[in-house]
Amino acid sequence: MDHQVLLLTRAGCGLCATAAATLDALAAELGMRWESVDVDIAAEGGQPALRAEYGDRLPVVLLDGVEHSYWEVDEAQLRKDLS
Repeated sequence: MDHQVLLLTRAGCGLCATAAATLDALAAELGMRWESVDVDIAAEGGQPALRAEYGDRLPVVLLDGVEHSYWEVDEAQLRKDLS
């Protein structure tokens, strides 16, 4: 089964960059795909819901639309949930 992994970020967020690097490494190893959304850009584009919901605990990883982890990637749990 394919899963949707989405990383919620914002510009200038060091933890977001670390989370992206972790997801890149997992993607290379597991063959998974992931996407990212900058919550501030989304809000400026007329979609403020992500920033309102998750903006105070970025980065946030959503797995299949459900919050999976925040502030860091829970790599062990994500591996388990993706298998």
